[in-house]
Amino acid sequence: MKVIAMIPARLGSKRVKKKNLRMIDGQPLISYIVDSVMYANVFDEIYINSEADIFGKIAEEKGVRFYKRPAEFSTDSSTNDEFGLDFIKNVNGDILIQILPTSPLLTPEEIRDFVNEMVNKAYDSLISVEHKQIASVYGEGDKEINFDKCKANPPSQTMVPVKAYATALMGWTYKSFTTNMEKFGAAYHGGDGKTGYFELRGLSTIDIDREEDFQLAEAIIQARKVNAAKSIEYYDEVQPDHSEIHVESILKRDGVEQNDLYDVNKETVVVKDLIAGMDSSRSWSKRIIDTESNSMTIISQLPGEGNRRHYHPDWNEWWYILDGEWEWEIEGEKRIVKKGDIVFMLKNRVHKIKAAGNKPAIRMAISRSDVAHVYPKDDED
Repeated sequence: MKVIAMIPARLGSKRVKKKNLRMIDGQPLISYIVDSVMYANVFDEIYINSEADIFGKIAEEKGVRFYKRPAEFSTDSSTNDEFGLDFIKNVNGDILIQILPTSPLLTPEEIRDFVNEMVNKAYDSLISVEHKQIASVYGEGDKEINFDKCKANPPSQTMVPVKAYATALMGWTYKSFTTNMEKFGAAYHGGDGKTGYFELRGLSTIDIDREEDFQLAEAIIQARKVNAAKSIEYYDEVQPDHSEIHVESILKRDGVEQNDLYDVNKETVVVKDLIAGMDSSRSWSKRIIDTESNSMTIISQLPGEGNRRHYHPDWNEWWYILDGEWEWEIEGEKRIVKKGDIVFMLKNRVHKIKAAGNKPAIRMAISRSDVAHVYPKDDED
């Protein structure tokens, strides 16, 4: 059995302009699904199917094949049946697996399981669906599907599930698709033959159809790069520590009166001039850099001022001392750091900072703007 992967990618898109070419974290949207299809390692051949030559360039870069779709099958009114049959007539194979580039969070494992299920269970058609075990209605008349509106609502886990098309993965044998097109003029839903349904869950069901879908997928892809896996935690009646994230609120609680955290990322900043222009009789902070990977803020405090004892569970941070002296307490051990010193703080180490000496102390704090500050309970400092 020759199994062919086809990734349809029309250039035109009304809701999200050129969405298949729109960049997410350095590569076009379509690249994510091409990579997943390749990593699945279950296909004899992989094709991008499009009317636009630019997708041929992407196919060449990725090491997959390109099928130039005729223009008549690339309009807003073109159907999956039409361009699917055109592809089948021109590319030799036995099973066609269609994978949508608008489902960038589909995993290689899910693609592999889908293909194996179609082959092992000898389906003529296999359709990916999303499991919805909740009260559902249908049509203009809002006809209830799996509940009776005149009866008490049953627990959701006992409801008959509704299976909504996910469309990210669709599979047909060449023979059944061609036969159904000849008989019904349609093959997408399976027609005659043995049809199965493959359940997708969670992030894999995200399909980019509107701008907000794209923004959601983009946020998830970028967050996966930044956030390490975290242990599962639950709210308990007895909370040993409490966490704060909003930097401006944290600084104010630490006694920093003036905070400018939003005018950031200028190409050039003369630190000496910036400090000279500040009111040295009051504590202040000025954020200089704020990106998705790091943040840098200059903080000045008067003698005796500092922050509360805390730690960072998920992020290391470091400081460069620009002026004055600081008393640094790390895991209960105190030390003095001075102008020109660098202090590195490994995550989960409890620390506290206090300005020492007889003049304002200024430090450059390098971390990230969304790092959790966890304060031990019953710590009066």
